[in-house]
Amino acid sequence: MPEQEPLQQTDKATTWAEKYGAQIDLVFTGPLSFSHLPYQRCLENETAQFDIAILGLPFDTGVSYRNGARFGPYAIRSGSRRQREARGYTLSWGSDPYHSGFTILDCGDVPVNPFDNALAIDQIETAYSTLLARPMLTDPSNAPLVWPVAAKTGNFHPRIIRQVKSPVVVLPILRSLNKVYGPISVIHFDAHLDTWPGYPGGTTVQSRFTHGTFFYLAWEEGLIAGNSIHAGIRCKLVCDVENDQAVGFQIISTDDIDDLGIPEIVRRIRQRIGDSPVYLSLDIDVVDPGLAPATGTPEAGGWTTRELKRIIRGLVGLNFVGADIVEVAPAYDNAEITGIAAADLMHDFLSLLLAAPRPPAPPVNHNEL
Repeated sequence: MPEQEPLQQTDKATTWAEKYGAQIDLVFTGPLSFSHLPYQRCLENETAQFDIAILGLPFDTGVSYRNGARFGPYAIRSGSRRQREARGYTLSWGSDPYHSGFTILDCGDVPVNPFDNALAIDQIETAYSTLLARPMLTDPSNAPLVWPVAAKTGNFHPRIIRQVKSPVVVLPILRSLNKVYGPISVIHFDAHLDTWPGYPGGTTVQSRFTHGTFFYLAWEEGLIAGNSIHAGIRCKLVCDVENDQAVGFQIISTDDIDDLGIPEIVRRIRQRIGDSPVYLSLDIDVVDPGLAPATGTPEAGGWTTRELKRIIRGLVGLNFVGADIVEVAPAYDNAEITGIAAADLMHDFLSLLLAAPRPPAPPVNHNEL
C-alpha cells in the first residue's frame, strides 16, 4: 500500500476562520439551551422578543415523595442536544416548528427561591405574567388556525412552554393565564389526579400548596373551567373520584388505551375540551417508569412514549394557550432516558402549538385498491 502523505504544515499566519470558516457548534457542544435555540434572560432583558418562550422553573418543594427535580430544566435541555433548528422536520408531524414563521426563544430559568414557598409562588406568577404580557414578535392574524383564541378575540399573547419540577407551579401559572383568558380548561397527562383538597397534617395555609392539591386550589379560586380532563391516571385512590368530578375533571385511565384505543381517547379529549382555551400539563410519570424512570412519584403500568406522542398529535387544532412538562428528576435517570424523552415531547409541544389543523383524510375507495 502506498504510504499516506503527511499532513501539510499550517501556515502560522492562517487563522481558524481563514482555514475552516465559522465556529459551528456540534450537537454535543456549545452553550446549553433547548434544541440549541437562541438563549436570553427574558425577565431581565425587556427587549427580548418571541412568539413562543421556553421557560425553566427549577422548583421542587411541595412534593410528597422524591425531590430533586429542580434540575429538571437542565436535564430536558441536555436531552435536547441532538435536536436543532437545522433538523426540525419530523415525518409524524409533517412540519418543522422552527421554520413555521414564528420565533421560539429559550428564556432561561426563573430564579425561584428554594426556601420560601410563598415567595416562590409569587415569583413564578410574576415571571409568567411578565412574559405573557410581552407583545408578540410576529403578527399572528395571518395564521388564525395556529392562534385560534387570538383570531377570535383579537387579543394576541405569546405562548409559554415550561420545563418544571413540581406540578404545584401550575397554580401560579393558571393565575397568570386567568388574567388574560378567564377560567380555562386543562388537559392533564398524569398518573395522579392532583385534585386532592389536602394532605393529613396540613395545618397551615402554606401546607395546602402541594404537588397533589394545586388543581383543587385552582378550582377554589375559580381559575379552571368545568370541562377539564385527566389522561393516563393509574394511582391508588381512597374516595377521590367524586371530589375530582366536583372540581370539573373527567378521567381517562391508563388501561383505557387497551379497551378503547388511541383514536377513541383522542376523540374523548377533544369532545370534552371543545373550543375552550386550554392549558396542557404533562407529568412525565404518565409514561411507564421503565421508559421514564427519573420522576418523583413513579407508578408501574404507564403508557409508552410512543403511545403518548401519538395521542398528543391527535390534539392539533385545540385552542392551546400554554403547556408544561413537570417532574423530571434526573438523579433517578439512567443514560438520560427520561431527559431525552421529555425533550422529544417538548418538540412535540412546539409542533402542536404551531401546527394548523389538518383537513380530514378523504374516504378510501376500496374498489381502486
